[in-house]
Amino acid sequence: MNDGVKNRLIFFGRKFLQMVVVLILLSFAVFIIARLCPGDPLRSYYGDGLEHMSEAQKENARENLGLNDSLPVQYGRWLTGLLDGDLGLSYKYKQPVSSVIGSMWQNTLILGGTAYVLTFVLAVLLGMFCAFRENSLADKLICRIGTISSNIPVFFLSLLLILIFAAKLGWFPAGGAYSYGNSGNLPDRIHHLVLPAAALVLEHLWYYAYIVRNKLSEETRRDYVLLYKAEGVPAKKILRRHCLRNIMPSLSVIMAFSLPHILGGTYVVETVFAYPGLGTLSFESAMYKDYNMLMALTVLTGAVVLLFNLAAQLLSEFIDPRTGYEEPEGEAI
Repeated sequence: MNDGVKNRLIFFGRKFLQMVVVLILLSFAVFIIARLCPGDPLRSYYGDGLEHMSEAQKENARENLGLNDSLPVQYGRWLTGLLDGDLGLSYKYKQPVSSVIGSMWQNTLILGGTAYVLTFVLAVLLGMFCAFRENSLADKLICRIGTISSNIPVFFLSLLLILIFAAKLGWFPAGGAYSYGNSGNLPDRIHHLVLPAAALVLEHLWYYAYIVRNKLSEETRRDYVLLYKAEGVPAKKILRRHCLRNIMPSLSVIMAFSLPHILGGTYVVETVFAYPGLGTLSFESAMYKDYNMLMALTVLTGAVVLLFNLAAQLLSEFIDPRTGYEEPEGEAI
């Protein structure tokens, strides 16, 4: 085994161990905080029926659910179940946690994936438009509007869209992923997707469009651009065929690092629009103290964020090896 392969294996081994440690610490922190928060998990399991239960029945229910065990015992039992592939029972849904998540993760993928693609396609187009007209009235106006829109919290923006386009104009539904009985109806799903996707795109669009604009503006000042202009090549053609192509590697890294950012926004938007996805599940599990669901979603979300960050780091190393892993320290041979 040569040194290069060995160093890469060491690098990946370190990253994997770091991810495991971070996920364990994250799960433990959420485990403790969830149990310190006020509320009774029996409310999630029994609902209004809890009011009609005697103290003896409540105590027996806690015993059956393992809630009377010490916190180390409860955490150890959950961690053992996780390693065995058992995420436990959802108190609220009375179903295995894995089944509930399995029925909803696709909705989060559809919403987040749609917003992600639209954000970067529109960011590139808007960034090119502004870069070509740098310092013009249109560029300055778009910069001002974009700065304002990107500073509006996504939950407020979502409420604003619901107020205008759902409550006032009635063009789109105020929430949900589809109408009752129309889960397989594609046009109906798209109709429900418009407002939450629009909220996500508007929240993130200008941030990335501004990056594209600035990178293209810097690229247009390079010597090869001046040479093309001297040869009579149209400015739009230079921008589209050469400048844009040259910034794509660095833009790809930014796109990779942005995935956790957009995922976080997706969770918030799902909650506001009552969109049945992992974000709504996270909010409900925290509110109703559905411990097993909350723990599973914490680990799942944390793992996704860490994996995407690692992928972005590897992509950055591939594009520019100078940003790669550090060589393990040792004696020179």
